[in-house]
Amino acid sequence: MTRGAGPAPAKPVGGPIASGATRRGSPHVVERPARRTVVRYRWPYLFIAPFFILFALFFVFPIVFSFWLSLNDWRGTGPMRFVGVQNYVALARDTTFWSSMANAAILFVLYVPIMTVLAVVIAAALNDRFVRLRGFWKALIFLPYITSMVAVGFTFRLIFDTRSGIANDLIGLVGLGPVLWLDDPWWARVTLAILITWAWLGYNTVIMLAGLQTIPTEVVEAARVDGATRLQALRLVTVPLLRPVILFSLTLSVIGTFSLFTEPSVLTRGGPARATTMPVMEIFSTTFSNLRFGYAAAMSYVVFAVIIVATAIQFRALRRDQG
Repeated sequence: MTRGAGPAPAKPVGGPIASGATRRGSPHVVERPARRTVVRYRWPYLFIAPFFILFALFFVFPIVFSFWLSLNDWRGTGPMRFVGVQNYVALARDTTFWSSMANAAILFVLYVPIMTVLAVVIAAALNDRFVRLRGFWKALIFLPYITSMVAVGFTFRLIFDTRSGIANDLIGLVGLGPVLWLDDPWWARVTLAILITWAWLGYNTVIMLAGLQTIPTEVVEAARVDGATRLQALRLVTVPLLRPVILFSLTLSVIGTFSLFTEPSVLTRGGPARATTMPVMEIFSTTFSNLRFGYAAAMSYVVFAVIIVATAIQFRALRRDQG
């Protein structure tokens, strides 16, 4: 007589133990998925860790610390004195700071439209397949951007000097009187706009040229077949298709204008009558001359907020045009 098989052992209620759980009384602990992932990819994480450490140390920490600094009164040494939003309240009544912001806005209006139009026209000319020595012209137009701005600033001071500059000598040949390029508030702004246009035109031209190369040539050729001239095709076909790239260039120009420091410092030193004093120059002076670190940090955040608002307005205008 054979012994029959006994009843099957009962299965534990609840099914198999889920990953990450532990069996009561079991000497083995199942690792959690996140922990297993870290252990498995520990070497890739180790290799990319320096980037995140440096990013946190030199980017995240300064942003957080500067905001905390804007809520304090601190002279660079000694303990900080928490003042809350008093720095921002005082900044709202600071006519000197808002005058520098107005200077930046005026300068933006003076040079950005001209520079943008020139960049589009030059890029369209360089994008023409019939242009010879295209690489040479690209390098030539981009050369001012990589030139030392300090050297350029001193050179422009010599060129636009009221008494001995070559600019007044040239306009004197056509019977025009000397212009107070660096001694008159309005002409000092114009001179600074000429310098910035000369220095940044090549950079914006390269951006426009990259955008033009993404536009299908068939679209422009179709317009030419329909009877459009080169100028009409550029104005009615190319420029509308290039609008996102132009917006990108304008956004960079807003940031660059409100961040100007070297150009006005070397060319005009902020004068005459503070007509070319830019916000960053005011922040620098407040920090290192007046030793008002908290107040200067509040200035920085106000400038940042203005740039964000101006950029948002530009993006909103682009969406409205495309809609």
